[in-house]
Amino acid sequence: MNDETIKYKLIDIVSEAQLIDGFNGTPMAEHVSAITALLNEHEIEHGFYPRWRDAVNALPKLNTQAARNDEDHWFIDLPNISNENASQLESALKELMPWRKGPFKLGPITIDTEWRSSWKWNRLAEHITPLEGRDVLDVGCGNGYHLWRMHEAGAKLALGVEPSPLFNCQFKAIQRYATTPSVMMLPLTFEQFPVTQAFDSVFSMGVLYHRREPSEHLQSLRDALKPGGELILETLIAPGEEDSEIEIEDRYANMRNLYQLPSVLRVARWMEEASFKDIRCISVDVTSPFEQRTTEWMPYHSLSNALDPDNKLLTIEGLPRPRRAILIANR
Repeated sequence: MNDETIKYKLIDIVSEAQLIDGFNGTPMAEHVSAITALLNEHEIEHGFYPRWRDAVNALPKLNTQAARNDEDHWFIDLPNISNENASQLESALKELMPWRKGPFKLGPITIDTEWRSSWKWNRLAEHITPLEGRDVLDVGCGNGYHLWRMHEAGAKLALGVEPSPLFNCQFKAIQRYATTPSVMMLPLTFEQFPVTQAFDSVFSMGVLYHRREPSEHLQSLRDALKPGGELILETLIAPGEEDSEIEIEDRYANMRNLYQLPSVLRVARWMEEASFKDIRCISVDVTSPFEQRTTEWMPYHSLSNALDPDNKLLTIEGLPRPRRAILIANR
């Protein structure tokens, strides 16, 4: 971060007009005033935000033809883009590095992200209730890659909640060309989000292990769902079939702010205690360096740097290497 710290209101990221447009015809429409007030009330200080905002504003005006998944990229066709505009587009997008979730392809520009996020989507897509016509919430949605997949799957509203100003600016860059009002992101924490019983499906992917009190997070996820609604939970887990967890003292796989590594059975018990039913685990996968890796667009340490060089079954802290589970349940 540079020496200059800028205060800005969250309404600078999402305007009231965008809320009205995106929430039209959904249960969120009645909450526009409350969310607008929150965005006007809260400020974030971040020295890099003006650079990211200027990068979004520097994106060239281009004609778009289609937005869809294409060979694991979220692809936006930009027909007849000139070399000058392609160079301007690439330069602006690189000001928004590092790009972690994706990948995206905007015309001739491929944003090769740290995560191949389509792998996660492909693990869960056939197991969840079809999203056609559903109001969907993605908690801690990163730059919104999965919101586009939810929209493509038929969601009436695909709403993300994500406090990171960089991820919000990355989303705005993609949205500039996708122009889909019903795909939205709010620059709020989930704790600030004021809405309950509004969503048919709620996703929480890569969030639970960053919560000191995972049970509270699960209860909040339950409260966001309509009665009978579906939770899709993806999280890091410890190996083993017993009901247990590993306490994290400092870092895990080089990550800070991670407090425990529960087994699948421990996560399922937490979900049951939060009054979820029909709990089922549909996937357990050891994270591969082909799925999470350093790229031109995320040139920093990634998974390979977090593993013990002499024993790839362990992290550099001597703990079991990252593996992730996906559990589904209903309110």
